Amino acid sequence: MNKKSTAASAILGGVLIFAVKLYAWWISGSVALLSDALESVVNIIASVMMFASVLISEKPPDEDHMYGHQKIENISCFIEGFLVMVAGLLIAWAAYGRLMNPVELVELNIAVFISLFATSLNGVLSWLLMRTADKTGSLALEGDAKHLLSDVISSVGVIIGLFIGEQLGIPVIDPLMAMIVAALVLRMGVGLVLKSGGGLMDESCADSETEIKRIMDMHHQSFVDYHNLKTRKSGEKVFAELHLSLDGGLSVQEAHEFTDHLEDDVRNELPNVSLTIHIEPEKNNRD
Repeated sequence: MNKKSTAASAILGGVLIFAVKLYAWWISGSVALLSDALESVVNIIASVMMFASVLISEKPPDEDHMYGHQKIENISCFIEGFLVMVAGLLIAWAAYGRLMNPVELVELNIAVFISLFATSLNGVLSWLLMRTADKTGSLALEGDAKHLLSDVISSVGVIIGLFIGEQLGIPVIDPLMAMIVAALVLRMGVGLVLKSGGGLMDESCADSETEIKRIMDMHHQSFVDYHNLKTRKSGEKVFAELHLSLDGGLSVQEAHEFTDHLEDDVRNELPNVSLTIHIEPEKNNRD
């Protein structure tokens, strides 16, 4: 599946999962299961934003956006992170209210079975999103995949807590587990904000720099040196530049052909990297 179809599937799957989790809460009265349903609302909103960002990111460069539109994926992920943090606070607030006024759970076994079904659907969606993200390098898809995976992990924790609460006959276990879920959700939201913010702040791409250096070192006999390697990421695209010191006796044509060869090598091995090389004669070499 491509990015657009995968993003659309995430929206449809999110609506189905929300309905299932809401039903599980309705028949059980569990605030922990309600917390799962509330997070699913955030999942749906995030998936809609992700779908919109994917559509915009695939637009070709224009006069107003010479480097393309892919940074919209960073913005989408950044907003999603804040929404996740808000969901975590809402879950914590609901859990606190139930902690002050514990309620006996009913129909727990059926509710947990339904919640497990919804959790398995989330797991499938997460796997689908991550697989497509790995193929395309999409930050928006990766962020949503990790969001859903975190939801799966927290849901399993909640279900374990519900079973413990039922076996011990202690209703307070339910809101305590919801508090743990809230902490996990908040941690996830902070992580998404930090990761997407790194791209918005043009954080360097260490992995891409390592690969570029490896390719350049394969041609080290053909130039004097290279320096001032810089990278930044916009969506799935990495923009890189470096200064290349060449023998001052080379003609402009020879220097141009050599840099084209280097850029082609990088492009062939790293399709998501756009490398720009600035040529310098040996006498202008700078440390």
